[in-house]
Amino acid sequence: MHRIRRVMKNIKIIDNSFIERNTSFIDLVKVLKNTFTKAMSIVPMRHHHDFPNPSVGSDSTLLLMPAWNPGNDAGVKIVIVSPENSKLDLPSIQGIYIYLDALKGNVKSIMDAKSLTAKRTAATSALASSFLSRINSSSLLMIGTGALSKNLILAHASVRPITTVYVYGRDFKKAEKICSELSNKQLSLYPVKTIEEVISTVDIVSSATLSPIPLVLGKFLKPGQHIDLVGSYKKDTRESDDEVITKSSVFIDTYQGGLIESGDILIPLTSGVLKVENIKADLFELCQETKEGRKSSEEITVFKSVGHASEDLAAAAYYYDLFVSKNELITIESNYDIAKSRKIEF
Repeated sequence: MHRIRRVMKNIKIIDNSFIERNTSFIDLVKVLKNTFTKAMSIVPMRHHHDFPNPSVGSDSTLLLMPAWNPGNDAGVKIVIVSPENSKLDLPSIQGIYIYLDALKGNVKSIMDAKSLTAKRTAATSALASSFLSRINSSSLLMIGTGALSKNLILAHASVRPITTVYVYGRDFKKAEKICSELSNKQLSLYPVKTIEEVISTVDIVSSATLSPIPLVLGKFLKPGQHIDLVGSYKKDTRESDDEVITKSSVFIDTYQGGLIESGDILIPLTSGVLKVENIKADLFELCQETKEGRKSSEEITVFKSVGHASEDLAAAAYYYDLFVSKNELITIESNYDIAKSRKIEF
């Protein structure tokens, strides 16, 4: 029993509040870029299991995402995505991340997967934007009002000089709330009642919804825009229509998941609207500079993200190191205060 207590005591519990307080998107984007550049993580295909929830008339999805750096660290994310959680005033993503020592096999930390996922997903989109959006992009349309929306706004603003943000959601009050909560971030924020009223005027469109039908329509796009598609995670759902694909240069986070997990890519591939060889690059190729990102100011670029376990592992290491360093600082300061009270010289 004492052994179990000692082992459990050594496991760092990193909750939502710590992750929220201590995220620097500039730093997290750099961490992810390093991860995609070095490509040292081993990542098997994630488990993806849908199961019914008759009481709400909708499926939920269980995702298991393992990854490891041999001899260093490892981790697995256990997540359930429940699209109807908005009716319960709960985030659609629930879960935990288990961070391990890959050599010894012991658990180093248990983390809140909701916050971890939101931060690393937003940072991944910002990393892609650093290659694909125009350098002077100053306006953003955020489609969706879930947990990801604020993170995506702040992440995109960390890599581009964003000054104006429009927020659209099915519930206008939620869009207003996001604008209010970010009002101290030196951004001009405006809730909008329709996508069409602003989509043609912005430099970047970021969409993070669980909509089963396209919300980003190609007929409204203008030359030079960057489209960031985050929300669709099932084979039969998509956030963009075929015209978005035919008008754009298409990029994905990874070939491993990007080609088979989301309808935004799989549906046009199946119908012949898009061919695999026409996908310009994934994030590994962009970060390793084996392929180019945006090539002209008039090009429309699309980035589709489905998530990759190497992103979770890199983010987990980032938050673990932050947690340890901050708690060590607290311990040092505490010991210093005790020493002062006892008049002990250092």
